Amino acid sequence: MGIVNVTDDSYFAASRAKSEKAIGERVSRLIEEGAGIIDIGGCSTRPGSSSVSMETEWEGVSLALRTVLRSGLRDAAKYSIDTFRSEIVRRSYEEFGEFIVNDISAGEDDPEMLPLVGRLGLGYIAMHKRGTPETMQSFCGYGDVVRDVVSYFEDFGRKAADAGIKDYIIDPGFGFSKTIEQNYRMLAGLGGFSALGKKVLVGISRKSMICKYLNIATEDSLPETSALHLIALSKGADILRVHDVKEAVRIVKLHGILASSGL
Repeated sequence: MGIVNVTDDSYFAASRAKSEKAIGERVSRLIEEGAGIIDIGGCSTRPGSSSVSMETEWEGVSLALRTVLRSGLRDAAKYSIDTFRSEIVRRSYEEFGEFIVNDISAGEDDPEMLPLVGRLGLGYIAMHKRGTPETMQSFCGYGDVVRDVVSYFEDFGRKAADAGIKDYIIDPGFGFSKTIEQNYRMLAGLGGFSALGKKVLVGISRKSMICKYLNIATEDSLPETSALHLIALSKGADILRVHDVKEAVRIVKLHGILASSGL
């Protein structure tokens, strides 16, 4: 999954694309490099950020969707929209047709989200977090972070079924309401999520669990990101959400030959 941020303040500048030209170029490049899913976001949700208005988010998302439609890239990959607002989903569906909803709140931030996704029959990614981007790092208390997040998704499964959502992907939410140490415990215990019987998406690309721990700049964190991607795949990750598709595709290939060799 390659990231396209139609925002001003996402934490990795190279992922930002604000004009039709920049969006088209980034989407084209990510697809050429091997992305199977293009994730479009119009509202930064990094820890500490403040959400933009719904109309500001829609301005960016709609520009990206129109650009994809005009560019002829609609069928070149799957598309997901990173939003916690059901109104963005509704408008996007009317303009773009089918896509995957990538919701950092697993429906908690908008009570209309899960019923709408169920009615439209859209793919869905449910992520674990606590609080809001402004407050989430104040909610890092867990008994056992892996067990507690797995339990969260067990509860979510019942909500999804009630809303008519039959298939969904889970995202443990690396960097969201977890300390650096908890992020690494969760990575080490990633295999524990396999019991849920759902595909697991891992989003650790260039995050603070790498940069703050090693005291390096986000722009310098690609080698370390790649190392953790290989570990995530070895622990059972099905999808990597990344800023750097070309390098991630190489890691997927290496993991494949390692796995076939019995490693």
